[in-house]
Amino acid sequence: MKSLWYSGPLLLASLTLASGCNDSSDSANNPADQTTATPAKIETITGAEPATIKANNALHDYLPFDDTSDFANVDKGFIASLDDHIIKNAKGSTAFDLSQYDFIEGDAPDTANPSLWRQSQLNAKHGLFQVTDGLYQIRAFDLANMSFIRGKTGWIIVDPLTANETAAAGLALLREKVEDLPVSAVIFTHSHVDHFGGVKGVLTEEEIASGNVQIVAPEHFFEESVNENLMAGNQMSRRASYMYGNVLDKSPTGTLGSGLGTTTSAGTVSITEPNLTIDHSPQKETVDGIEMVFLHTPGAEAPAELMFYIPSLKALCQAEEINHTLHNLYTLRGAKVRSGLLWSKYIHETIERFGDDVQVSFGSHHWPTWGNEEILTLWTAQRDVYRYIHDQTLRLANHGYNGIEIAEMMQLPDSLQQVWANRGYYGSVSHDVRAQYQLYFGWFDGNPANLHALPPQDSAAKYVEYMGGADNIISKAQKDFDNGEYRWVAMALNHVVFADPDNQQAKNLLANAYTQMGYQAESGPWRNFYLSGAKELRDGVKKVATPDTASPDIINNLSLATLLDYLAVRYNGEKAAELTGTMNLSLTDTGDKVTIYLGNGVLNYTLGKTADDADVSITTTRGTLNQVNLGKTTFSDAIENGDVSIEGDGELLKSFSSSLDSFEFWFNIVTP
Repeated sequence: MKSLWYSGPLLLASLTLASGCNDSSDSANNPADQTTATPAKIETITGAEPATIKANNALHDYLPFDDTSDFANVDKGFIASLDDHIIKNAKGSTAFDLSQYDFIEGDAPDTANPSLWRQSQLNAKHGLFQVTDGLYQIRAFDLANMSFIRGKTGWIIVDPLTANETAAAGLALLREKVEDLPVSAVIFTHSHVDHFGGVKGVLTEEEIASGNVQIVAPEHFFEESVNENLMAGNQMSRRASYMYGNVLDKSPTGTLGSGLGTTTSAGTVSITEPNLTIDHSPQKETVDGIEMVFLHTPGAEAPAELMFYIPSLKALCQAEEINHTLHNLYTLRGAKVRSGLLWSKYIHETIERFGDDVQVSFGSHHWPTWGNEEILTLWTAQRDVYRYIHDQTLRLANHGYNGIEIAEMMQLPDSLQQVWANRGYYGSVSHDVRAQYQLYFGWFDGNPANLHALPPQDSAAKYVEYMGGADNIISKAQKDFDNGEYRWVAMALNHVVFADPDNQQAKNLLANAYTQMGYQAESGPWRNFYLSGAKELRDGVKKVATPDTASPDIINNLSLATLLDYLAVRYNGEKAAELTGTMNLSLTDTGDKVTIYLGNGVLNYTLGKTADDADVSITTTRGTLNQVNLGKTTFSDAIENGDVSIEGDGELLKSFSSSLDSFEFWFNIVTP
């Protein structure tokens, strides 16, 4: 049975609303009869309100700002950075600007959470660094780090960033300042694009094809990489534009970075398959003469991931399992939920195996940690924060609380939350708690009211009607805004905006609330989401450069089965509900044969054969099929150009082709 000690802000808000219903007048009992003055014009507020300043000052007073060891560590081993801070792509436009966060200096302004400001100062330090003898890093040339290990014959590269352009620039700086050697091996620590997307900036197609370069990755790396960036890529990428602040200015009132690093680059994404797979722990391998002990760590930070220890250097590559931030157990761009329990166990195994000897711990993000005692302090704190969130979420869930309630109740002990590396710069305790609830219980909280709820626009219209109309809500929301109740203001005004997306008064006040919530946010993604939402409420959706995670190289490297599965995702079942038939597909350049079955608005297929009684047979190349999936051409145009030949019912293919959706990237988020 639930106890009665929980009294979060939403409960207090509901009590306030309830007390307002005690008026026995007719107008109070009949909201539709109330006469509410039209609210005064809502002006844009870009400064910090008193409640925001108070909240940020309170956090500053709580945290150990006199501990400056991270600033010494982030500068340690600095060699050089690029003289020209602009890294350009093949079209001559900016792929990445190293100087874009140089404004983050000195004490935090009122418009920034002081803890996030501190983290962003650390993340903005860009350049080439020596970690220890034979080990170097490029940092802040992209969202992630790229590390270099001096092998017997060349450079072993760990995680070649997001884009070819940024990876190439980092490698060129290493060769100029340290040693001009070939790339002898590449290690992908995991299946997120910021750790593999620049591989063809450090290796040519010929070097890859030769097989002379070792390419190491965890089991299922390739499948997980291409699936995440394609099957759900449009939704994820659009939300990532919020998460990484792509639509925001870099300024004290805009994005301060992601907390995990600065931000993503806008260059060319590539991929290649590994030729050495890590599938168990410990797995000992020799990579270009360097002995390494690999740990296979899937299902925590990424579906496919590894860490490795270099005994000769007493150095651990912690990948993205150990960081100078609380990480995501659910990432706001959207992804499969991660297990805090599994994550903590991987770190525990790392402590057990390497804790006695390790002297250097370096990762895919942030700065290294040196010294055995300091490293064990970091590892232990990171292990325990994920275990605490997991275990305490389930403890409270078993008392009957739901995910939202637990997120409001959860507070880490001081021994964990006063550790800088456990602060929620990228993840947050709040959304990590809800992730663990979702992992075990799914989207439904058990309350029947939430089992078949109305969609946002339909429910919004009813909320506005029940609450006395938009003007009434805006007037009350302005008073609550003035009192610093930004969360409640956002909840209430979101209904007004979804009921009437042309109500600029509501949008302006909602944007003001989001702005204050962004200024208070310690998490980089939370700040970016709030401020991106505010910007689009005020200015509408504006297109800016973002990474193309479904790039031609990703498409070209898909398995045929995955490519067909993506066609099935694009297949508009409602439009094609009456379309039935069988199609043969033969690819002349690869020799692949497929039978495709259409019916019930669904695409099914069988690989490796064609049907004798197919309605239409299609002959083309894999290259043309890739172009269709990239939206560069259609089957109809390809037929006209002679790139596709057909035999049989051409109308079936035409109907199929016209039933394939194209996905608009810049869809609305904060409006219907």
